[in-house]
Amino acid sequence: MKLLLVAGARPNFMKIAPIIRAMDESNRRKTRNRIRYKVVHTGQHYDYEMSDAFFQDLNIPKPDYSFKSGSGSHAEQTAKIMLAFEKVCIEEKPHLVVVVGDVNSTLACGIVAKKMGIGLAHVEAGLRSFDMGMPEEINRIVTDSITDYFFVTEKSAITNLKKEGKAREKIFFVGHVMVDNLFYQVERLELADESSFSTSAMKKDLGRYAFLTLHRPSNVDTVRTLSEITAALNEISIDTPILFPVHPRTAKNLKLFDIRMSDRIFPLPPLGYMESLYLWKDALLVLTDSGGLQEETTALGVPCITIRDNTERPITIEMGTNILAGTRRKGILAAYRRIIGGQTRSHTVPPKWDGRAGRRIVKNISRLPLTENRLYNAQRLMS
Repeated sequence: MKLLLVAGARPNFMKIAPIIRAMDESNRRKTRNRIRYKVVHTGQHYDYEMSDAFFQDLNIPKPDYSFKSGSGSHAEQTAKIMLAFEKVCIEEKPHLVVVVGDVNSTLACGIVAKKMGIGLAHVEAGLRSFDMGMPEEINRIVTDSITDYFFVTEKSAITNLKKEGKAREKIFFVGHVMVDNLFYQVERLELADESSFSTSAMKKDLGRYAFLTLHRPSNVDTVRTLSEITAALNEISIDTPILFPVHPRTAKNLKLFDIRMSDRIFPLPPLGYMESLYLWKDALLVLTDSGGLQEETTALGVPCITIRDNTERPITIEMGTNILAGTRRKGILAAYRRIIGGQTRSHTVPPKWDGRAGRRIVKNISRLPLTENRLYNAQRLMS
């Protein structure tokens, strides 16, 4: 079997890394029916930090193909990725394309695969925020509408997909590859020299702190919403200092709107995955509008306040440490007080978030009848 693994940005590589490691492990054991794979980086987000060391840290090879599609609007970016990926598919003739998450690359490469008669698998399928104002929600819904095989992280995703008419036998409950990678990196972090992190002295000096990420356009692109969020953060920082790796978009709008953050909120440059993990895993709590951090904090049992009005990851609230606070000062402060006051309920790690999702995905892929029913036909494409 031959497949292409697609990643569009740094977090996508965190998700495909456990799949790659599991395929390599499976191939070492097998003499027949090996999975031949190549990695495609669409370049949706160009990242200077994605050096050779980045891939070495993940224990995966560098991408076989890399595009430069980062600039332009959503439409321009999607079109660039589709044109470049079509050429790769013509050259490689894969039986299966595997896309992850909900970025533009997920949608673009999924459409190309489907139009070319190639099997399509979606990792993290079925997640829904039910908010069509989120570009990611559109990407999720459209990708799942054409996907052949669905690999899901939580049971709510199965419910969503069945409601949308997907066949149950095409849905595989495998757990979460991001949690696989989290556990892998935590093990590596335990062996690391703390002094190698630029934030080690600050972490030791503060002792007790919160960790913040804030980047979602709906939160930072309007003065009212960003002002409400900042007012809450400033009040929280009086009691608990906040470490804040500042996204460029957020930094630009804080300056544009002339919104001032407290001196007790310590701005940091964008951090690599390991240094971010080094900080947030020991934080008193995490404040975020990221989807991934909702899950990762749940997996490690770190209290999390999600600064959004909805979440496509409800299991982090139902079973985990996550509180959905909204984007208004009052709601964010109420969530903070619940955590500080010990008023949160007990939590558990969701089913199959055990570090073995990558292996389950590879096991199921190896059983798919792709060579019989999804063979690529170059002549039909070119006609």
